Amino acid sequence: MNRQANFTLAPSSLTDALYQSLRRRIVNGEIAAGEKLTEHRIASEYDVARPTAKACLERLTVLGLLRRSAHKTAVVPDFHADEIHDLFFSRGTVESAAVTVLAAEGAVPAEAAEAQVLIEAAARDGNFERQVDADIAFHTALVSGAGSERLSRMHELIMGEVHLTMGRFQAHRATQGSTVAHEHATILAGIEARDPDTARLRLSEHLDHARDRLLAGLETGAQEAAEVGGE
Repeated sequence: MNRQANFTLAPSSLTDALYQSLRRRIVNGEIAAGEKLTEHRIASEYDVARPTAKACLERLTVLGLLRRSAHKTAVVPDFHADEIHDLFFSRGTVESAAVTVLAAEGAVPAEAAEAQVLIEAAARDGNFERQVDADIAFHTALVSGAGSERLSRMHELIMGEVHLTMGRFQAHRATQGSTVAHEHATILAGIEARDPDTARLRLSEHLDHARDRLLAGLETGAQEAAEVGGE
């Protein structure tokens, strides 16, 4: 019989703290694909009220970290290749628009430059989780820097699923962290040079590489599952 785990939340906004804790557990695979999350489970594990658990479930569902059809329990989603292609098509469309705006003005957002420093440091340290967090922060900063609230909202919805796939398939482990950092640097260089075409091209190349790493991770996972099933 498994002993029930109890998780302690930081004394910030309770719903935000609950969301951050569950998000990290989902992204890191501690709560696996196909696993169910109910209000009762969350309330019991974290010792919170059911309405707080419900609000967190709704937020995770909106951002794509959980899926729930009508009258069904929320589950951690699994992904197939077509979904990853569609995810990166949507991501590229939004981020390309953002870097076009930034490059037209030669404006590198301070938050993007800060995230670049963090991902370079994480790459040197070989810290996978910090690389993922800094990568998400970098791309979020680019879109936020474009100054469009609606574009940022669309990007937030996309990046919930991106973050989940990055953690699930551990894509950053499939390449040198310095490679990702270098690709980011070329995007920033295009923006600083006021060269929208170059900025878009470097972004497109970077996202293609990221997508291909995820697809490779998906294929590897499927092969391993097939081998286990055949034993």
